[in-house]
Amino acid sequence: MEYVALTRLIDKMKLDNLTPELEVKGIKILQPDINRPALQMTGFFEHFDATRLQVIGFVEYTYMESLSDDRKREIYDELMEYDIPAFVFCRELKPDPLFKEAAIAHKIPLLSTKKSTSGFMAEAIRWLNVKLAPCISVHGVLVDVYGEGVLITGESGIGKSEAALELIKRGHRLVTDDVVELRKVSDDTLIGSAPDVTKHLIELRGIGIVDVKALYGACSVKDTSNIDLVIRLEDWDKDKEYDRLGLEETYTEYLGNKVVCHNIPIRPGRNLAIICESAAVNHRQKKMGYNAAQELYTRVQNSLAKKRDEEEE
Repeated sequence: MEYVALTRLIDKMKLDNLTPELEVKGIKILQPDINRPALQMTGFFEHFDATRLQVIGFVEYTYMESLSDDRKREIYDELMEYDIPAFVFCRELKPDPLFKEAAIAHKIPLLSTKKSTSGFMAEAIRWLNVKLAPCISVHGVLVDVYGEGVLITGESGIGKSEAALELIKRGHRLVTDDVVELRKVSDDTLIGSAPDVTKHLIELRGIGIVDVKALYGACSVKDTSNIDLVIRLEDWDKDKEYDRLGLEETYTEYLGNKVVCHNIPIRPGRNLAIICESAAVNHRQKKMGYNAAQELYTRVQNSLAKKRDEEEE
């Protein structure tokens, strides 16, 4: 099961530990959702998801201050009985002594941040969504071409790495070669990254391993990229019908997300880097509202309509 260590969240969000006597190593966050335990402070625990990170904002803090000591002890003890990963107090708010005493007794860390409640929650949820996103590994090369994440796939030895190297020499950026780790961040977004072992490296048959960052500089690599376009390389088949216009988009699917996919036939003399570059720019144009295939179709229709009008006259 995917998880994020609490220590990583503390480092990322620069949180202060209000309970240094407790051990935070080994505590895992299992989901990106966050909870503000306002209803739980009133004694309502039905449907309480205790596995979420619990955030105390100004509203919860003010309500806690209004409770009597007896009621605090009762509510805090009931709340801390759950397996909560940690409490985060926003706006540098400090827990009252009874809350801290109950947290230490139940070994639940208390953390603090200067950020506003909504600001901290938005940042934490975004970061946790990426870290806890469903992940798969696929065989291919991921390159950032003009800001478009282009995933090049195909059989081993077909020329994916060579195409990527040519793209890098033309000023584009390598994300990963051979193995691409795909994460589903949302229903619309896939993010690709490299395994730590092969980061910034390319394998070229006959040469071996090439360190792209060392050869071409830091501007030639990138840590992550969205998957905007898939280019699938395949051997040329003279009997196969290939799309000549591109009026209809074809798609491939990863983790339930659809991504535009082009099947590119390989033949001696075809410059793969130029083709990938053109495909990326064309995809970008389509996102901006211009479709060259549709423009050609419109021109043909207008030409036919004009000829009909001339014949009728």
